[in-house]
Amino acid sequence: MKTTKTLAKLNTLAHSHGPLPTGRGMGSGVTALILGILCFLGVLAFHFPQYLSTPELRKSYDVATIRLIMYWAMVVAGGISLYNILFARTRWLAASAFFLVAASALLGGAKVPVNNFADHTPYIGLDWFILDLLGSSLIFVFIEKLFALRREQPVFRAEWQVDMQHFIVNHMIVGFVLLATNLLVHKLFGWAAKDGVQAWVRDLPYPVALFLIVLVADLVQYATHRAYHEVPVLWRLHAVHHSVKSMDWLAGSRQHVVELLITRTLVLAPIFVLGFDKGVIDTYIVIVGFQAVFNHANVSVRLGPLRYLIVTPNFHHWHHSQDDEAIDKNYAAHFAFIDYVFGTAVKSDRKWPDQYGVVGDYVPDGFWKQVKFPFTWKG
Repeated sequence: MKTTKTLAKLNTLAHSHGPLPTGRGMGSGVTALILGILCFLGVLAFHFPQYLSTPELRKSYDVATIRLIMYWAMVVAGGISLYNILFARTRWLAASAFFLVAASALLGGAKVPVNNFADHTPYIGLDWFILDLLGSSLIFVFIEKLFALRREQPVFRAEWQVDMQHFIVNHMIVGFVLLATNLLVHKLFGWAAKDGVQAWVRDLPYPVALFLIVLVADLVQYATHRAYHEVPVLWRLHAVHHSVKSMDWLAGSRQHVVELLITRTLVLAPIFVLGFDKGVIDTYIVIVGFQAVFNHANVSVRLGPLRYLIVTPNFHHWHHSQDDEAIDKNYAAHFAFIDYVFGTAVKSDRKWPDQYGVVGDYVPDGFWKQVKFPFTWKG
């Protein structure tokens, strides 16, 4: 009976939004619960790496470091849970978190041995989801609290569940996205790759090559992004991304998978054709990952005159605005000067926009409804 009541409370919590009550252990309890969930999923990934981890990502991280992170996550979550249980601070939430930590420990915790396993198996990117969610939330929630633009906006703002579903799905299918984009790039643009050009690009000094890869990718991103706004069929896909009404670190995750495939294929095409060095590509991926989250974040950052050169949260917030002066403006992802050159930069006397979302608010709420939306034609 108690288990049923606890599950009902957890379900209610998951479907709610707004600021968490203070002084009752809700904030710490939710933190412990999230860490407990991630630890439990991490243990499963250690047990079944051939099915639950990403081959490309496995090459990049150190397993010993991951084990250390998991160990301390279990310690923190378990410690918080025990404290809240002992001092009667929302015990049902604390007990739920402690159960997950205990289950993780019983399944081996951070000491699960990883033996040789089959390669080239079907997989989902559970490890990518865990690491990105943990890293992004720790970094960007902290930044948002420190430099908040809208201080009244809670961490669990309205519609966070929809964006979390987009976040989960787009991370879990990372293998499919990588396979599909690589196949499309090679099939569609392989003819354009020339050894001479690629050798010249690889011989460029690192800073020059890095600037060039970001510039070339952003020019393609600009053209693609503008097409999403100006071609009605493409706008149906992109409108899903624009339907978010609150900007924060999670808002950028709301992206239709078909748009994700199209954009990544087109942006990766010149990178593949020009043959950039792996080190340059790795740095570019870090820049893309950071800006994609940071520029959607609920942070009051404009960077003074630099905002005319690089894309900032202020610049991209205007792109998501439904204010009149912001419609179909600020397309660049990295270099703001591209929009100034092409005359598509926002001109406004105000520092920040008033409203976000799609004019008319016709994109439906809910993950699956948004997945289907581009393929329906009723408004």
